[in-house]
Order: sequence, then structure tokens, then C-alpha cells
Amino acid sequence: MRLSHLSLTNFRNFSHLELDLPPGVVIIYGRNAQGKTTLLEAIYILAIARSSRAENEIELVNWGAIEEGEDAIVSGTVDRRDERLRVHIGYRCASQPSSSPPSGRPRVRKEIRISRVRRTASELVGLVNAVLFTADDIQLVGGPPSLRRRYLDILLSQTQPIYLRSLQRYQRVVQQRNRLLRALQERRAEEKELAFWDGELVTVGAGIIEARRQAMNALSDLCAQRHRDLVDEDEGLSVEYRPNVRLETGSPTTEDVERAMASAVESAVRKDMAVGSTTVGPHRDDFQMRLGQVDMGSYASRGQARTVALALRLAEAAYLDSARGEAPIILLDDVLSELDASRRRRVLQRVTRYQQVVVTMTEPPDGEVVGNVWRPQAGAPAPVSFFRLEAGAVVPDRAMDKSLGQAG
Repeated sequence: MRLSHLSLTNFRNFSHLELDLPPGVVIIYGRNAQGKTTLLEAIYILAIARSSRAENEIELVNWGAIEEGEDAIVSGTVDRRDERLRVHIGYRCASQPSSSPPSGRPRVRKEIRISRVRRTASELVGLVNAVLFTADDIQLVGGPPSLRRRYLDILLSQTQPIYLRSLQRYQRVVQQRNRLLRALQERRAEEKELAFWDGELVTVGAGIIEARRQAMNALSDLCAQRHRDLVDEDEGLSVEYRPNVRLETGSPTTEDVERAMASAVESAVRKDMAVGSTTVGPHRDDFQMRLGQVDMGSYASRGQARTVALALRLAEAAYLDSARGEAPIILLDDVLSELDASRRRRVLQRVTRYQQVVVTMTEPPDGEVVGNVWRPQAGAPAPVSFFRLEAGAVVPDRAMDKSLGQAG
């Protein structure tokens, strides 16, 4: 799988961009604040239908376009093994001030089209697979559980369409149940009304827990393997799913998970009524990473956390490749500068096996990076192309291509 063309209109700092992307390794370099992260953000949006860093989609629209009432557009042509997809995502701001929310920000309406046919976000996710590596990935190790849940949710949504639908349904159930719990606090509802939402919480929540548990079983082995690829010796990385509800050890069945979820919901109902929110369920899940017996979330050095985070992303790529039967697009957002020479070499040796890898850097790549990309392993060299980003324009760097004898 690869992205052959990217088109941006009024997207953040890009007023207009048309970029042809070749297969193999694509290195894009430019100074800070030129838009390198924005390029990878746009590519990732084509995969997961949402921004990896914006809290509100209005942030994606160029302010000049907002004032002129113009749309922001991210579109791309994706070549899969057996088909070519044209993905179009448009962001339209409300033109009437009366339709703006109290915050003063205009509302944004998102429209998704796949090969000109209007689709929903859930219909897009899974068609284009991508893995995004960023410097902030270190937070997957020491940051809040919500980041690790998001990691799992994005991974499973790209491989199992039913998972994304279940997740969306579960979020609606929690919202409705929380609304009812607050109404009970204010004596505007009766306790018997909880029965329906409790049943929904158990059924849908148990399915999410089971999907996560199965995925984590596979991911744990993949993470350990990828971590060994990055270090000089096997340090014994283990990744363990920590569901919010207590499961029996071993291999619980779906019925076991439902019973555990039902028991947890029943036990927590008084507490939930007291605090006015749902305190048990997969929205409180986490997973733990250990090196030997050491909890990485609490005691990892920065270097250890960086390596574990890389292992998680490499495992994500391997999982997608296996589950979908097609290699994902790999996106590395200026992560090489955070690594020592040994880690850079090992990461590049692993990711350049994929059909397309887009790497951003602040400076033109040096001989060490070029050597690792150009000859990542014994065998045929990986195709590599160089682009320079400056003042909103991305142009091929023919001089770098010629230095590798690739001028065409």
C-alpha cells in the first residue's frame, strides 16, 4: 500500500499543495515550522479520518480560508494491492455567525468521499492503513492511560470495522448512562431506568474488552520481538493488558468476560450514582510495560521509554501487516534526531522493508542516514527519494538523488 498523490487546500499553513509521492523511502527535510508535521498529519488523516493532534477540527482550516468562507481539503490517491482509492476529506466552516457555538469558533462540517462516493468516517477507517511515529510517542510509556487506550483503539479500528462501530456505540452508551446518573442525583429519574443502560454497557463493553485482550496477546509477542531488534541484548520486555474489570486468569471466554463486566457494573452502581458517572468499563482500561520486573510507566529512563515506544509502533506496523495482508504506510515525524546512531540504524533497517516510508527531518540527511536507508539490509537497495520543504512548497531534491546515482 502506498500514497501516490497528496493534495492539500487551505489545510493549516498550506494554501495549496499537489505532491506526487514515489514508492520506497521518501525523505522530506526543512526547517522547523515549515509544515513537515502537517504533511504527515494530513496523510494520517486519510487513514483514521481525524487529526492526530488537533483538539478541534477548526484548527485544521487555514484562517484566511475561514474569513473567505472557503473549504479546507485533504485528498489523496492510494494504491492498494488490488485497487486504487481516491480519498477526499473536506472541512466546511459554518458561514452564518448564528450557527457558531458559544466559544465563538465556527462549526466545521466534515465530508468524506471515497472514489467520489460519500462515506462515513467508519467506512473510511481500515481502507488506508498507516502507522505514525512521533517524538511524543514517549508518552505512550509514561503518559496517562487514555493515550494507551487510543493506541489500541486506532490499531483495532484499522483492522476490525466492527470494533470501531462497537466503540462508537459504547461511547454513546456511557454518555447516556452518565446523563441518567446525574438525573438520578437530581431526583429527575428512577433507578429502575438504569437496567437498560447497564445491559448495554455490559454487552458492548465486554465485546471491546475481548477484542483488546486478543489483540494484546499478539502485540505482546510482537513488542518483545521488536524491542530485541532495537537493543544489544534481550531485556525481557513484556506488555500486559490491564482491563478495568477483573478477569479470571488463563483464557476467559466471551461469556466469562460478560459475567465479569456484569459483576463489576452491579458492584459499582452505588458509587456511580454518588459521583454521577460510570466508573467501570473499558473506558478505564490500560496496559502495562515491563522490562524484567521494572514497570516502565513509573521507572523508565528517557532512553528506555523512547526504545519501548519505538517497539510499540514497530509492533503496530507488524500487526497491521499481518491482519490486513498488506503493508501499512509508515510515517516518521522527525524521530530519528531523538535516537543514537545504533537505534537510528536499527529502526531504518526495520521500517525500510515496507512499501512506502515517509520520513521528515530538519536537515538534509547525512551519510549515515542515507547509507542505512539506501542499503537497509543485504540485498536490493530500497528506492529512496528526497524532497525539500520551504515556504509551503515541497520540491524534489535532484542533487541528493544524483548523489545516489538515482537521477532519472
